[in-house]
Amino acid sequence: MELYTLLRQFADSWVLLVLTLFFLGVILWAFRPGSRPMHDDASQIPFRNEQPAGRDRDDRPDRDSNPRTDNPKGHENV
Repeated sequence: MELYTLLRQFADSWVLLVLTLFFLGVILWAFRPGSRPMHDDASQIPFRNEQPAGRDRDDRPDRDSNPRTDNPKGHENV
């Protein structure tokens, strides 16, 4: 029996079985009962840094008018 034929038969039978079991394991792991909070949290990642609806960027106070840094005498705040 040639090496190629041996490897081909091995790949056709055992590797197919191993990859099928791996696929089923990944599917079962992804849909396990306790994973819903983790998937809900991961689904909200793109929206975490968005501003709430109805608030524009112009509604925020300017950096120049920060009361902690505005000092009329020119002294630094400590």
